[in-house]
Amino acid sequence: MNEPLVDFHCHLDLFPDLKQIVRECEARRVYTLAVTTTPRAWARNRDAAAATKHVRAALGIHPQLVTTHGNEIELWEKLLPETRYVGEVGLDAGPAHFKSLPLQREVFRRVLEACATLGDRILSVHSVRAATPVLDMIEAHLPPGRSKVVLHWFSGSKAEARRAVEMGCWFSVNVPMLSNERIASIITSVIPLDRILTETDGPFAEGLSGPARPKDVRMALDLCAPALGIERAEVASHVLRNMRGLLTV
Repeated sequence: MNEPLVDFHCHLDLFPDLKQIVRECEARRVYTLAVTTTPRAWARNRDAAAATKHVRAALGIHPQLVTTHGNEIELWEKLLPETRYVGEVGLDAGPAHFKSLPLQREVFRRVLEACATLGDRILSVHSVRAATPVLDMIEAHLPPGRSKVVLHWFSGSKAEARRAVEMGCWFSVNVPMLSNERIASIITSVIPLDRILTETDGPFAEGLSGPARPKDVRMALDLCAPALGIERAEVASHVLRNMRGLLTV
C-alpha cells in the first residue's frame, strides 16, 4: 500500500544521490523533512526540495559540529528568512561533545532568539543527554506561540518528557527509540498520541537493507502500533494528521 508516510528528520544530503532519494520520497509519498548540519549545506537541499510536494529542507547548525562550524551562525541567521523549517539544532552533552557545551549554548541561544524574532518556525531539536538544558533554553529564549519545537530522537526521562509535553513540544520517534524499553514506555505512557511524528534519522539509523531511507519510516509504524495498542493504519493516520496540525499556523 502506498499510504502517505511522515519522516520528520532525515539527512537526505548524506546519502550518495540526493536527487534520487528526493525522487523516491515523491514516488512513495513520504513527507520528509530534510535536515542539514551546517548552513553551507542549505542551498543544495533547498534546491533539491524546491519543486517537490513531499520534501521540505530545514536550515541547521548541528551541536556536534559547533567547534568547527560555530562561526557559521551568522550565515545561518542571514539565511533563516528563506525557510520556515529549522534543523538540526540543539545541544549534545554526550562525552564526545561535552567540552563544547558553552559554545553550543551560545549558538542555540542565537537560533532560538532568531526564531522568536521572525516567528512561525518549526524546529527539529537534538537533545542528547541535554533534555533539561534544551527545555530551559527554549523557555528562556523562545516565547510560547512564536515557533514550534519537535524533539528529535528524545532520550530524556519521564519527568523531562512531561515537561516538554506541558511546554507544547512534539516528538519525532524512530525505530531505535521504540526498540528501547525505557524510551518506548515514555512514548506510550507520557507522550500524547497527537504529539507523535515519525522519523528515520537516516542514514544514522538502520533500515530494511542498510542505512534507513525515508521509505523505511514504516518500520517505526510497525513498532508503534502494538506499543500503543492500536492498528498500524490508525497510527499512520494520526501521524499524518499530527504533521498537518503542526504545520498549521
